[in-house]
Amino acid sequence: MRVSDLGRESTSGLRGRPARAVLSLLGIAVGVTAMVAVLGISAASQAGLIAQISSLGTNMLTVAPGRDLFGGQTELPVESVAMVSRIEGVRSVSAVGAVGGHSVRRTDKIDPDDTNGIAVLAARLDLLDTLGGSVTAGSYLSPATERYPAVVLGAVAASRLGVGSVGDQVYLGERWFTVVGLLAPLPLAPEVDRAALVGWPVAQTDLGFSGHPTTIYERSADEAVAGVRQVLAATANPENPQNVAVSRPSDALTAQLATRSAFDQLFLGLGAVALLVGGIGVANTMIISVLERRGEIGMRRSLGATRRHIRAQFLAESAVLSALGGVIGVVVGIAVCVGYSLARGLPVTLPWTAVGAGLAAAVGTGIAAGLYPAGRAARLSPTEALAAV
Repeated sequence: MRVSDLGRESTSGLRGRPARAVLSLLGIAVGVTAMVAVLGISAASQAGLIAQISSLGTNMLTVAPGRDLFGGQTELPVESVAMVSRIEGVRSVSAVGAVGGHSVRRTDKIDPDDTNGIAVLAARLDLLDTLGGSVTAGSYLSPATERYPAVVLGAVAASRLGVGSVGDQVYLGERWFTVVGLLAPLPLAPEVDRAALVGWPVAQTDLGFSGHPTTIYERSADEAVAGVRQVLAATANPENPQNVAVSRPSDALTAQLATRSAFDQLFLGLGAVALLVGGIGVANTMIISVLERRGEIGMRRSLGATRRHIRAQFLAESAVLSALGGVIGVVVGIAVCVGYSLARGLPVTLPWTAVGAGLAAAVGTGIAAGLYPAGRAARLSPTEALAAV
């Protein structure tokens, strides 16, 4: 049998029963759509996250006080920022200090205990440069404002307080502070996003701040990060280096890649299940097709078709049915990937290996699903088949 004849015969049954064929290939289409969409969305998300990590940099380390042997909270020395700045390879250092006993409220009528998760932090003037941050409105603290009741709000803090512009006032430390700036989100410093930043001097004079930093941010040359990390704890607190916690904020973003990969495996498994269900639907359709077309099979056998010809016809029909479902699934999956990427502002990344794998899986599923029906059709004798006419 020529390939052209096989192709014509494999589509004759589908053309004769279009509604049943469409319903059968939907299961294959859903499975392939799930596989392509999951891999495409994952690729776009990972590309976006990698780009974000690259733009933010992986060369920032943070230093925070740990706990002593008895579980008590320790403190970093007041001079720790200056000591860290002298480490070879360090490019910039800044810090914030938690100002305890005070909350930020929209008005003085709100309960002081209702903090809404907003912390008050004393901040150094070089903090924004070290974090690589920016303001969305107003300006950051300056030598002209750090000694006065001026406050800069992190992105989350501004949202929770309902402050959308500079010049507004918030009640902090039993007095009114004027909002001079609103920060853009800082993925590497989420604690700053949820904080109200005041100048280091005004925090000491008006808010009872002790001057001990609670988080030190340090940036160094990329090649010096490992070396700086080894000496950072001992430099920040020479007397008790064991009570110092050193971390790299970008590690949290990198960990999201592994987390997303784990979820990708789960969704791929669900896509495989959908593909399996689709394959069962194709097998069921082909079995019914064999039963309904016994007369056709008997006629072809009587005219000289061999069992191999009958088996090839029904296998090809099953493969074509699944391939059509695979093509539909790939098209829909690509559309989902592109739509998701554009909606989220992510780079459009199409996993062509996933497209090929989806089509191959669809055709493979169709062939596997058609083995039994094709074998059953091939085993029908001409007399048995013609008797059903």
